[in-house]
Amino acid sequence: MNATSTLELVCPHCQAINRVPAERLHEDPQCGRCRKPVLPLAPVALTDASFDRMITRDPLPILVDFWAAWCGPCRMFAPVFEQAAARYAGQLRFAKVDTEAAQGVAARNQIRSIPTLILFRGGHEVDRVSGALPATQLQAWLARHGL
Repeated sequence: MNATSTLELVCPHCQAINRVPAERLHEDPQCGRCRKPVLPLAPVALTDASFDRMITRDPLPILVDFWAAWCGPCRMFAPVFEQAAARYAGQLRFAKVDTEAAQGVAARNQIRSIPTLILFRGGHEVDRVSGALPATQLQAWLARHGL
């Protein structure tokens, strides 16, 4: 992507499409509709209703954590995932899918164990890994994908 390109980013809050110049990604762009951050520093929750639009329409890669509230390893991994979201802001989106609340999305993505991380680019799965990763292992996994 060149410095003069414009990205059409999906607002994780209201699902509106926002045109953002690539050189302004690190300036905390706000949604034109709801005025909330288009690129929040924390993971966003995706549901059965919002998952497809975010995954298929957003130009940035998206790392999705499939989890459940009752899962001990999921709760242990949550702070690592949140810290990574802040670290990679503007170059990679972070989202969470509660597999109990979004059973359709979990089934379509064939989630068999949690936590499971899936990296999406252009609406397609690039890679997945299951289990709670330490921060260094998560960073190494992302680096293998050019992030």
